[in-house]
Amino acid sequence: MGRVSHFEITADDPDRAAAFYRKAFGWEFNDWGGTFKYLLATTGPKDQVGIDGAIMARHQTKQAVINTISVDKWEAGAQAVKQAGGTVLSDKDAIPGQGYFAYCRDTEGNVFGIFEANAAAAPATAPAGAAQEKPKQA
Repeated sequence: MGRVSHFEITADDPDRAAAFYRKAFGWEFNDWGGTFKYLLATTGPKDQVGIDGAIMARHQTKQAVINTISVDKWEAGAQAVKQAGGTVLSDKDAIPGQGYFAYCRDTEGNVFGIFEANAAAAPATAPAGAAQEKPKQA
């Protein structure tokens, strides 16, 4: 069974949004340090019920919150999305040392993520000069 394991809040100004959630709810933030602004949010102590997430800049969707659902294997999760009538919007993407991820869209047009935890995750090696295509806006 897939369980929501992470959320993303999209924002026009991620730093401003982080300041709001920090002030209003006491959340803590750490910049992921990757190639784009991605502020990891700690929403409470690990021994309390709840999930952590992140704030990031808006991108291909104006959706305000994006939930991520854990799957045992990325390929099986992607196939289940397709068989249920949804769409996988991006290729399998490695988060080094964490796992594999992709954005999907449900039958109502909502974007969500699927994530396979895998400590051995590493980016695929692209041929020299190859450019990665971004998912098209639906």
